[in-house]
Amino acid sequence: MDKYECETCGYIYDPAVGDPDNGIAPGTAFEDLPDDWVCPLCGVDKSMFKKVD
Repeated sequence: MDKYECETCGYIYDPAVGDPDNGIAPGTAFEDLPDDWVCPLCGVDKSMFKKVD
């Protein structure tokens, strides 16, 4: 699964880790995150993330 980086603050969403502090289980692909999920560091929405090569 691909990692995604927040273009605003540099936070990396790693699907292997998920976002357990916000109820996202490990193994959750970025594409499967809820539409209302936001960056846990700066609060921007998913549209501000880009795939990490």
